[in-house]
Amino acid sequence: TDLRPLDILSEAVPAAGLARGMRVFQVQGVRGFQLSASRPRALGFPASRLFIHCDRFPEEFSIIVTLRALRGPAKRNEYIFTLMLEESPGVLVGLRYGPDKLHFLFWSQERAGGWQTRVTFPNVSLSDNQWHTLVLAVSGQSFSLTVDCSVPKDVVVETPFPASLSVRRASFYLGNRRRRKGVFTGLLRQLVLLPGADATPRICHAVNFKVATLSVPSVLQDVPAKPVSNEVLKYPYETDMKVTLGARPRCSKQEKAQFWFNASRRGLYLCNGSTWLSMLEVQHRLDYVEEHQNLVTNSETMGIEVFTIPKVGLFAAMANRVTPPGSAIYRWTDGKFVHYQNILTYQAQSWKYFTIGKKIFLAVANFEQNERGQEFSVIYKWSRRKAKFVAYQRLTTHSARDWEAFVIEGEAFLAVVNHREGNNHNIDSVIYRWNPRTGLFETNQTIPTSGAYDWEFFTIGPYSFLAVANTFNGTSTKIYSHIYIWLSGSFQLFQSILTFGAADWEVFHIGDRVFLAVANSHSYDSGTPAPSNFYAINSSIYELNITAQMFVKFQDLLTYSALDWEFFSVGDDSFLVVANSFDGFTFSVNSIIYRWQGYEGFVAAHHLPTVGCRDWEAFHTAEGSYLFYSSAKEPLSTVLKLKTT
Repeated sequence: TDLRPLDILSEAVPAAGLARGMRVFQVQGVRGFQLSASRPRALGFPASRLFIHCDRFPEEFSIIVTLRALRGPAKRNEYIFTLMLEESPGVLVGLRYGPDKLHFLFWSQERAGGWQTRVTFPNVSLSDNQWHTLVLAVSGQSFSLTVDCSVPKDVVVETPFPASLSVRRASFYLGNRRRRKGVFTGLLRQLVLLPGADATPRICHAVNFKVATLSVPSVLQDVPAKPVSNEVLKYPYETDMKVTLGARPRCSKQEKAQFWFNASRRGLYLCNGSTWLSMLEVQHRLDYVEEHQNLVTNSETMGIEVFTIPKVGLFAAMANRVTPPGSAIYRWTDGKFVHYQNILTYQAQSWKYFTIGKKIFLAVANFEQNERGQEFSVIYKWSRRKAKFVAYQRLTTHSARDWEAFVIEGEAFLAVVNHREGNNHNIDSVIYRWNPRTGLFETNQTIPTSGAYDWEFFTIGPYSFLAVANTFNGTSTKIYSHIYIWLSGSFQLFQSILTFGAADWEVFHIGDRVFLAVANSHSYDSGTPAPSNFYAINSSIYELNITAQMFVKFQDLLTYSALDWEFFSVGDDSFLVVANSFDGFTFSVNSIIYRWQGYEGFVAAHHLPTVGCRDWEAFHTAEGSYLFYSSAKEPLSTVLKLKTT
């Protein structure tokens, strides 16, 4: 028996380049093919190109696959490959997967006409946007599946794999069964048939078994080199090591190169001759949340901005509703926020802190007109001489809700969300560009928005994006919010997502994954019957699908007139906290901290009593980590301390 690997994937790639319907993508440092659904037959080739000397499929063999499968609909099955006769719709040999199963298909000809047998491996989770390597070993009635070199799953079936399966006039098809339904939507890196042998021992000696290879097309082999071993561990060493226990010992030249184990913090430290250096320490984990400070504010608070002025300290700017006295700025002093400065504002909705060079600015979004009937939002500049913020530039706005500051290609921008002008919610919001010659912001671009609440700027690689939360178009809150991408000197539409009274976008990263969460505040449409509860609706988390080049829904979470999301981390754990403001009956609603649980997504971890919660801010000091929430219904905001273990 010829035991050389038969590289099915390489056979489908022309020597001169890629086949039609194939594109190369690199994710997590690994390359793979994306296969097009529009031309399934173009991704096929005659089986005779592999089976040169014999037109029979081997009786015993292994199939090795390396893939990255995307999350899909709950009942969707996708084909990794099929082997089919040209004149028949039946599958001679094939491999497909669902959300939690893998199916191996083969055609048995022991009876007249033949029939298809399906061998199912349950509890195989591949649709998680991660790379996986599968080894399927087949011998008679025995079928064994190894995923990422874990414990094999063995299945014995009544019908054995045929001893003499003809492949005459048959063709292999990559990622499909010769039709568009069930086309593979992920990335395929390796697809190899190894006759007469179990390939598991040949695959599972690799360092990174999730992308271990037996044979890979040359166009996919050029990946960044990474060290595969630790030079320190390459050879055995012996040494005398002394570890001290108990209270923190002295670290001097005499103790240099000695270790100390801190039992209370479960950490191992090394003395370098003067200080103890952390070598191994258990990461902090969020245990519970406790009330740290109740801050009585000028009036109800619509938003909070926490920021640090270098060499001055930590501050919090409160966007207070009532004028006068306007809005207050507090400074963190002796572990508490203390009143620092008052600024006259007009039903302020939010603040935005930003810097341009050495200049420090703070912009307020005013919702109402001043006493002269003028409607301005104001940019304040930090005066080092006065140690205060002083008015710097006024910009005409229309019921402004939010500011967003960002830098693209070295240029500074400031975007304002205009909510409405009179009773017209369908108006332009404005993006300003900093003019370094005049030292002022000037209009650069206008974007149509509908009762908008929030801008969110973010970057992915070299690309810059700006997402707007559209809330109300005059008749409905069921409208599209938009994501724009910066191209050729302006923002252009990238993607539209249906939202329900969207009040906030929050972008965050977990590892190399990019997420975008929307806070949906209420569902109202003048043209449809009223729901039982306008305010108890799902808010959604979307994940960037690099292959599809768009954000796709990842998870829905039930919220109650959600107005804000805030992402934060404690140690290695990631969290999202939502501002639930109203459940249809009362403003006294629990806001919830969700913990990232990997495959399960975000799971509720802590329920926090809040009243008309409007905004969350996470911040850190030398004393620990905190959450700060504002109430839009009472003149009281609360600082919570995160207690870790």
